[in-house]
Amino acid sequence: MSGSGTPARIGSYIGGKWRDDAPGGRLTSVDPARTSDEVAEALLGDAAQFVEACRVARDAQRSWAATPAPVRGRVVEQIGRLVEANAHALAALVTREIGKPLAESRGEVQEVIDTCSFFAGEGRRLYGQTVPSEMTDKQLFTFRVPVGVAAIVTAGNFPVAVPSWYLVPALLCGNAVVWKPAEYTPAIAEAFTELFVRGGLPDGVLNTVLAGGAATFDGLATALDAGLVDKIGFTGSSAVGVRIGELAGHHLQNPCLELGGKNPLVVMPDADLDLAVEGALFSGFGTAGQRCTSLGTVIVHESVHDEFLRRYAAAVRSAVIGDPTRDDVLYGPMINARFLESFERHLDLVRPHHTLHGSTGTGRITADNPREGFAGDAGAGLYAHPTIVDGVRAEDELYRSETFGPIVGVAAFGTFDQAVELANGHGYGLSASIYTSTPVHAFRFRERVSAGMVSVNNSTSGAEAHLPFGGNGRSGNGSRQSGVWVLDQFTRWQSMNWDYAGKLQKAQMDTAQLPADVDFRLP
Repeated sequence: MSGSGTPARIGSYIGGKWRDDAPGGRLTSVDPARTSDEVAEALLGDAAQFVEACRVARDAQRSWAATPAPVRGRVVEQIGRLVEANAHALAALVTREIGKPLAESRGEVQEVIDTCSFFAGEGRRLYGQTVPSEMTDKQLFTFRVPVGVAAIVTAGNFPVAVPSWYLVPALLCGNAVVWKPAEYTPAIAEAFTELFVRGGLPDGVLNTVLAGGAATFDGLATALDAGLVDKIGFTGSSAVGVRIGELAGHHLQNPCLELGGKNPLVVMPDADLDLAVEGALFSGFGTAGQRCTSLGTVIVHESVHDEFLRRYAAAVRSAVIGDPTRDDVLYGPMINARFLESFERHLDLVRPHHTLHGSTGTGRITADNPREGFAGDAGAGLYAHPTIVDGVRAEDELYRSETFGPIVGVAAFGTFDQAVELANGHGYGLSASIYTSTPVHAFRFRERVSAGMVSVNNSTSGAEAHLPFGGNGRSGNGSRQSGVWVLDQFTRWQSMNWDYAGKLQKAQMDTAQLPADVDFRLP
């Protein structure tokens, strides 16, 4: 922002320079809590600009890969320190541009710091192996080598944490990166790029392209055809993830896909109901339900269904919703207008056999459709009523659809098998939770649920920087982010054999054989 309050104009960052052209058009980001407050103007790129960024990254990657890994780790460490030194300003910007409650924004920035802290040391631990050979005078080795250029496309609901899951390990491993953030978060993208670049990245190693979805897809397709991209990382909807997977498959590439979820939370009859309500409140309505790990359906044993619903509805009714700069709000506004519109369309999935709970209205919160106890000026922003939908069944479209908003279904079950069927039947497999006091229930649930991440007596949301993150089925292709597991996304294994026998030794044919008496038997 300039001192006069005029929104900053922000273009793409390519080869160490910010661009001032807008071949893809212009887009103004606004504070969703006060839509009259313009945050920044995005100067969008087109497909050609995306390809240009990939070509610049290709030119820069070889020298970056030649930089010793511990030195690259030091750069990651410096990035983490810069983020920590600017944590307050970055968190405030996240809250302003996407409306995330300030407490959650601080937590998101902390996750970036934690990710940098973890991977700074990995620069000294990009281990290969020394492997024994079956022949004398021969040594075998394995090495991790960078994949090359990684094209990373991320969503706007976690505009700094999720990008860090990709960018930090990709850069550490010696790759150059072209990052396409959500086009409606230009100010966050600019700030995040600057923090990375100021940490010591050479020009061209990180390039940020602000562009719309169609231009990005076309540019990615062209860059793949030109041999400029070696790895795709994508966080977004399952529908777009399918298209990304098809595109990568044409080039025999395996993308890293982190997609949607319809995350179940099972409440067993022996559960601590107050604890389950607390977990369902945060995972269902934190970030206004705009997380890939947000709770989709609470699956409650019929013996405790009514009591759980009573407590859950009371907790949601009394939750503070409104101004995201307040520390006591459960959630603030929707990220932008299109997410609010999508949420309102999903309310059309409510059927006559459903009952609604949790607020004094449904849909958008306005003066004519107020939320009791709302904190702030509802008319100024893009706020939505929290909605609990009881009576969800497996045949309901609401059960199968990712709603991406403050709406949570409640279903009842009678047997453990029924609970597992409901937890898996929608085809997503990102996160799942079970509340129980019986260890065997927890372990049986872990064995049978399809989710890539399982919580016991905890919410469906809450990733830590050193555990693998990712899903299966409609939630992803089995790739994992975070921790040491993500290194396999941004490196390839290279094996080497070194024969110093002075003669050709042929594996499986010139292997020494020691005599054995295979006919020996004990008396």
